[in-house]
Amino acid sequence: MIKPSKKLALAVEAVVDIAYHGTVEPVQSQDIGRRLNLPRRYLEQVMQQLVKAGILKGVRGPRGGYRLARERRRISIADVVAVVEANDAEPANISVSDLGQQVMAPFWAEHERAALARLDSVTIEDLCQEAEKSRVRREVKDGIDFAI
Repeated sequence: MIKPSKKLALAVEAVVDIAYHGTVEPVQSQDIGRRLNLPRRYLEQVMQQLVKAGILKGVRGPRGGYRLARERRRISIADVVAVVEANDAEPANISVSDLGQQVMAPFWAEHERAALARLDSVTIEDLCQEAEKSRVRREVKDGIDFAI
C-alpha cells in the first residue's frame, strides 16, 4: 500500500481540524498542535504553505489563528495534495531502460491520475461529516458553532 508522506497527512488533517473545530473565531495553531500532538513550529511551516495557496487564511493578533479561505465543500483533498507536493516534489527516479520507459512510467502515471481523481472527489466537508458520524469530540469555544 502506498501511503501519504507525513507532511501530506499532517496538512490534510490540519485543514480538516480547522474546518471541524472552526467557529467565528480563528482556530489557534497551539490548539491544532495539541490535538494533532505536534510541535507548533513544525505545524506552522505547512500552514503557511496552505495560506499562500489560498486554502487557509491566517489571522494575526492575540486571538489570531487560521480559518478556511473557502467553504469546506469547495476544498478537495487534491487541492491540499497539490500544495504539499508542489513544495516537496521530488520526482520518482524512473528507469531509463525500455521496461522502465515503456511499461513502468505509464503504469505509475496512470496510478497517479487515478489517485488524484479519487482525491479530487473527496472534500473537507466529506471528512468533517465522517468525523461527525464517528462522533469525534468537537471543541467549540463560547458555544458558537460555525463553519464556512
